[in-house]
Amino acid sequence: MKKKWQILSISLALTSATGILHAEGNINAGKQKAESCASCHGDNGNSMVATFPKLAQQHSSYLARQLHAFKDGSRNDPMMSAMALALTDDDIADISAYYAAQKISENALPVLAADDEDEKPVGNKDVQALIAQGSNLYRNGNLSSEVSACIACHGSLGEGNKPASFPALKSQHADYLIKTLTDFKSGSRSKNPENIMHMIAKKMTDEEIKAVSYRISMMK
Repeated sequence: MKKKWQILSISLALTSATGILHAEGNINAGKQKAESCASCHGDNGNSMVATFPKLAQQHSSYLARQLHAFKDGSRNDPMMSAMALALTDDDIADISAYYAAQKISENALPVLAADDEDEKPVGNKDVQALIAQGSNLYRNGNLSSEVSACIACHGSLGEGNKPASFPALKSQHADYLIKTLTDFKSGSRSKNPENIMHMIAKKMTDEEIKAVSYRISMMK
């Protein structure tokens, strides 16, 4: 039964790929066109604000897919949707190529805030325990709650899958990952109830979301 679930999870993930390959853009042209993105995503795609995603070293196929989604309205964000509307297909290809060619920065070890209820600070040991929990979830999933392992689509090192447009996750901001998984869980990130990430995230606890986000943020 466990093997059947693992096979089903991988099959669902693979069949969710669009299969659409976008043309590779011009990196130099993309650098100039990406200047308007720097205020949120950093000069080289490494955003300084943890709630804004890093775009550096992300697969160009995934970036192009998201920009097209913002442009056609299948993915909504007030700022990104407005900016994407002004982009041509060539602009999207060039910007995506530029960010894909940049190197993503590493993150510092996450620091847990004091618990809101008892106001006791959480020490480094608890952070490491949470990261270990996230590592197990990333590699093995949670069979009891039928949460698929992240490794099936995003790779052993968080490198993603360019042909399938599955994003690279390594060294992404933990805060952004937590927000993204929470949005998938609530359904606000996707209009499709059969979206593979919604189907996975809705079965995750808040602790699991935080744990796996912290683990991914430490991947290099």
